[in-house]
Amino acid sequence: MRTVLQRVSRASVTVDGEVVGEITRPGLLALVGATHDDGPEQVAATARKIADLRILHGERSVLDEGAPVLVVSQFTLYADVRKGRRPSWNAAAPGPVAEPLVEAVVEALRAKGLEVATGRFGAHMDVELVGDGPVTILLEV
Repeated sequence: MRTVLQRVSRASVTVDGEVVGEITRPGLLALVGATHDDGPEQVAATARKIADLRILHGERSVLDEGAPVLVVSQFTLYADVRKGRRPSWNAAAPGPVAEPLVEAVVEALRAKGLEVATGRFGAHMDVELVGDGPVTILLEV
């Protein structure tokens, strides 16, 4: 799995003019992508890193702070742009594989007691954020 973590002051996801997920206080925006061979081990490691990384102010984690997380599925993290001008999406897991994996990350974070908002899988989403720092981390497990 690949995840881009951004420390944010606030963030939201809108689909067709409706806000479907938002965090209104400092926390993390997690853009999560899955590939074909991801499974429970990658889900657990991704959720653990999101919850435990000490990237909030004062070297604290979202678990330390009780800070919220907005999780947005992001298949484009597996774009291959090495050849030509058109990205290849071959490394991204197809929706029926990726959706339960991203949902499992959400559930694993909630099981840790975190407040988690989400986007809508497969929808065209407008993602809005106010970056804090900026702090942006690429996580690959």
